[in-house]
Amino acid sequence: MTSEPKPEPVITASGLDLTFQTNDGPVHALRDVNLTIDKGDFVSFIGPSGCGKTTFLRVLADLEHPTGGTVTVNGMTPDEARRKRAYGYVFQAAGLYPWRTISRNIKLPLEIMGFSRAEQDERTKNVLQLVDLEGFGEKYPWQLSGGMQQRASIARALAFDADILLMDEPFGALDEIVRDHLNEQLLALWARTQKTIAFVTHSIPEAVYLSTRIVVMSPRPGRITDVIESPLPKERPLDIRDTPEFLEVAHRVREGLRAGHGDDE
Repeated sequence: MTSEPKPEPVITASGLDLTFQTNDGPVHALRDVNLTIDKGDFVSFIGPSGCGKTTFLRVLADLEHPTGGTVTVNGMTPDEARRKRAYGYVFQAAGLYPWRTISRNIKLPLEIMGFSRAEQDERTKNVLQLVDLEGFGEKYPWQLSGGMQQRASIARALAFDADILLMDEPFGALDEIVRDHLNEQLLALWARTQKTIAFVTHSIPEAVYLSTRIVVMSPRPGRITDVIESPLPKERPLDIRDTPEFLEVAHRVREGLRAGHGDDE
């Protein structure tokens, strides 16, 4: 009997520390973070405000620089990965330019990267289809709902076809009904594209519903208190959230968050 091939690690952090120097003294944002994210994983980061979830994503994106330990993205430093365009980044706010149409917002990184006009058009058409915004390319951001704007932001991050998608609470400002719908769409998108996704959230149901693994973090200094492998199948209708398996994982996440608060300094 042949064994399954070992998944390829895409992101690795070892002994990762990050301390910000401020006028009021040092702020320890991350401490001794050790984590591996494999190719095709959907990993959610959950924890209280200020626990370093977003900071960790920003380290991966070379927007913040660690003060200790190591981190690699596709076997490269974050700086090299950024130069190689190894990831797309979706922020909390859609961040679309109001004077550009949706298509031209999506094309912006492609223009900067020097893609030909024909390639820009083809990629934009493809990602608009991926996020179910076909027919909205010539609309302006103000003509779209908040949920549609976030889908356009995801399309922009997918346009240059990076293997990794970094998502920082992209649905946090949306109402629950829209959020549920976008969670379903994101899972379908992940299944179609096989991207590796690192996703920051404050929502326990969202983390459990979306993820293959859930990383629970403590209050500052941000440490990993638990890494939970999801037993849920990849095909996940919304009503899976009423099953005992789902509720059991959600309970473990909640307990991990509670335990992390107990360790707070």
